[in-house]
Amino acid sequence: MIPAQFDYVRPGSLAESCQELASDEDTKVLAGGQSLLPLLRLRLAYPSKLVDIGRLPELKGVHDRGDHVFVGAMATHDEVMHSGVVHADCPLVALATSMVADPAIRHRGTFGGSLAHADPAGDLPAVVLALEGVFVARSAQGEREIPAAEFFVDYLESSLGPGEILVGVKIPKLGAGWGFHYEKFHRTAQAWAIVGVAAAVRRSNGSIAEARIGLTNMGPTPLRARATESALQGMELGDQVRQACDEAAADTSPPADLHAQPDYRRHLARVLTHRAVLTASGSP
Repeated sequence: MIPAQFDYVRPGSLAESCQELASDEDTKVLAGGQSLLPLLRLRLAYPSKLVDIGRLPELKGVHDRGDHVFVGAMATHDEVMHSGVVHADCPLVALATSMVADPAIRHRGTFGGSLAHADPAGDLPAVVLALEGVFVARSAQGEREIPAAEFFVDYLESSLGPGEILVGVKIPKLGAGWGFHYEKFHRTAQAWAIVGVAAAVRRSNGSIAEARIGLTNMGPTPLRARATESALQGMELGDQVRQACDEAAADTSPPADLHAQPDYRRHLARVLTHRAVLTASGSP
C-alpha cells in the first residue's frame, strides 16, 4: 500500500530535531524505519511530518561510561551485537540483539528505535527492563532520565512526552558473579517472540543470591517475573528452581492471537524461565 501524504525534514542538530518534533503533535521520529515504515504502508499511522534523525552524531555509537555502558539511540542492532564493550560488560544485550529479526533488519534497525516503539513482543524491552537500564530523553526543555520500570506504559506506548527524543540508554555494568541468558520461542528465525525470557542471575557460595527476569510478550508491556525473582533468592540449584520458575507467569496477561493462546504462553513462560535461569546460573 501507499502511505498517506506527510512532510519530511532532516534537521542538522538534536536541538533542531526537538523543535521540529514539538511543532506538531502528529509529527513522528524516523530512525531506522524498520517499525515505522510498515505502519505507514498499511496506513496504521498518519503522521503529518517525519523528522529524520538518522544522521545526528549525538545519537550514534556505544560508549563505556565507567559504571555503565551508554548505547546511543541510533546505534544499529548490528553495531550493538558486535561491540566489544557490550560483549564485555552487557553480554545479555549482545545475545538478545543477535536474535532480533534477520541480518538485513539488524543492519538498518536501531537500538533506540526498537525500544521507543515499545512493542512487548520485541526482544530488547524485556532485556533492558531486567538489567534496570535508564533511558535518556531530550526535548526543547532539556534532558531527563527515565528508569526502565517507568518507560513502558502500554501496548506500543512509552513515557516519552510530546517533543521528546530518545537519546540513548544507560545499561549498568553488573560486574563479577553474574550470569546471563536470553531464551526465545518463535516460529521462524525472523519472527517476533511468542514468548521470550531475559535472565540475569548472581550466584554466591553455590546459591542464587539475586535474580532478575524480564518477560517478552506476556502482557501489554514487558514485565518482570517478580514472584520467581523472590522465590529464587538464596536458593541452591536443584528441583526447587523449577518450582520457583513455575511462578514466572504469575500476574501476567499474555495476549491471544493467531500464534498462541494465553494458557500456552503461560506454559512457555514457565519452561523458558527455567531454561534461562539454569543457563544464566551456569548449570549444565
